[in-house]
Amino acid sequence: MTQFQTFSVSDAAATRIATVLANRKRSAAEQSTTPPAALRVAVEAGGCNGFQYQFTLIPQDAIAPDDVHFEKAGALVVVDPTSLDLLANAQLDFTDKLMGAHFTVKNPIAVSSCGCGTSFSVA
Repeated sequence: MTQFQTFSVSDAAATRIATVLANRKRSAAEQSTTPPAALRVAVEAGGCNGFQYQFTLIPQDAIAPDDVHFEKAGALVVVDPTSLDLLANAQLDFTDKLMGAHFTVKNPIAVSSCGCGTSFSVA
């Protein structure tokens, strides 16, 4: 990790990311394609509340020099500095329940969010 300690990755999220990356790397090797190296977490304008989370598997060459790296249990998560401002003290988590499995962001600066949890607003 770098000096930015404001964002964290839960054990459940790290385990799931590591599993997905390993599976995709095996698949990429079989197909001779570029494997993903990290999960990018970004915040973009949009969604039903003003901002929305984006989760994207990216190859090594898509990691920008100014991305902030968060490594845990074999999982690499990268966040761009602009998104990191909107993820202050937030945590990336992974939930696997009867209604489905998905990544979630527990974000203390979000004052409201949509029912699906992918968009939010700030004060």
